[in-house]
Amino acid sequence: MSAKQKIRQTSITVKNTEATTADHSEKKRTIVRRIFSSGFVSALMIAIIWYTLPYTVLSVSSLFEYSTLVSLFIFLTVLLVRYFVVLIAAYLYLTKYTFGVVEGYYPFVSIIVPVYNEGKLIADSIGSLLKLDYSNYEIIIVNDGSTDDTAAVAKTLVGYQMGRYSEVKVSLINKPNGGKARALNAGISYSKAEIVLCMDGDSQLSDDTLRMAVRHFSDPEIGAVAGNVKVLNRRKLFTDLQALEYIEGLNMARAAQSFFKLVNIIPGPIGLFRKKAIENAGYYSSDTFAEDADLTLKILAHNWKIYYEPRAISYTEAPEKMQQLLKQRYRWTRGILQAIRKHKILLINPTINFGDSIILWSMFYEALIWPAMNIFSNLFFIFVALVYGLSSLIFFWWALLALLDLTSALYCVAVEKEEFRLIPYALIYRMFFILSIDICKAMSTVEEFLGFDMTWGKLERIGTSQS
Repeated sequence: MSAKQKIRQTSITVKNTEATTADHSEKKRTIVRRIFSSGFVSALMIAIIWYTLPYTVLSVSSLFEYSTLVSLFIFLTVLLVRYFVVLIAAYLYLTKYTFGVVEGYYPFVSIIVPVYNEGKLIADSIGSLLKLDYSNYEIIIVNDGSTDDTAAVAKTLVGYQMGRYSEVKVSLINKPNGGKARALNAGISYSKAEIVLCMDGDSQLSDDTLRMAVRHFSDPEIGAVAGNVKVLNRRKLFTDLQALEYIEGLNMARAAQSFFKLVNIIPGPIGLFRKKAIENAGYYSSDTFAEDADLTLKILAHNWKIYYEPRAISYTEAPEKMQQLLKQRYRWTRGILQAIRKHKILLINPTINFGDSIILWSMFYEALIWPAMNIFSNLFFIFVALVYGLSSLIFFWWALLALLDLTSALYCVAVEKEEFRLIPYALIYRMFFILSIDICKAMSTVEEFLGFDMTWGKLERIGTSQS
């Protein structure tokens, strides 16, 4: 390492230590205030539910109607309990996530960029990687048999490129098309680094992604660090809804899991791994459509811990049309079900790895049980409200769920310092967006168990740049 790099790293260490201490204290104070506000609103919801229950029950005239009302309130209560468990665990994580972190830990990192027909985006992606606030890394592009101009564009980037603080070596591996898993494996095998960062070819990383993420590897038990995925192409209905989903539905759950260092899925657009952990797990596999979930479960099964770093951000394009979105979620769902089935022994024998078993059961619940419950409850309560004249149920059902989502959205957006304009989308988030996704999940589940064939598919990219 050159003297210039050592000086730079020393200054970064001092700056990070001071900033981390101040940021941590301020973050704790603001999070406590937000937790109090969220708890107050949610407690108000519970009070409304149980205050209105006796009066509503008095107006019913049959056992069926009474049972329906009780079912409604039980469902809403379970939903609140589920929400609070995740919220509290996420809060506990945020109050301690920098504890024990060794500043000044800067191992050599290989960034693996698998690309297939990414000619529109590969230059922007590599350009963003050269701006990283880190001086000890390389970039390995793996061209997985692209049929467009990806190889030609990537070839122009090969060599030593000037990064933010030092020259960064950019390498190119050309191989026949074999899928993302094999492309990542080729890059990982080529790398000589202790830490590898795996990403998508269409993603762009925030400047301090490496600096924020690699510090957690100072803990020898950490085998991988999951990053924070954010939607890049916003300002449209479906992409804004997905932006809110990533913030509220995915990141809060990932933060809660990180409190136990048991993150269940390392996202494809941003995941850092100790190379030894990948070798222990047997690298990526191509026998599922969710290679990220499969590898995560294998790493956990080998007793490695997995953490979540919210400031390691990857910006990615999200589907802009409903058909594209449902195709994406169809593949995700079937891939997760394939990963669960592949590791099903952990469902029935938790003594093999208790932590991995808990994670697998939670994935089973989210993939199979919850979507069915959500679809059935919506149809059932609407049917009862219309047929038996309990039309007020429709309003209270929507209002209470909307209030819950508004509270959750407000908390998550504030914690991540995101766009507050996303919060009003919570009014239609669960009753329209999530319900549509759950219907897609249910159909995917049926087809997976019936053994229907499916293809990988690929989202058409438009080449959005990070502003």
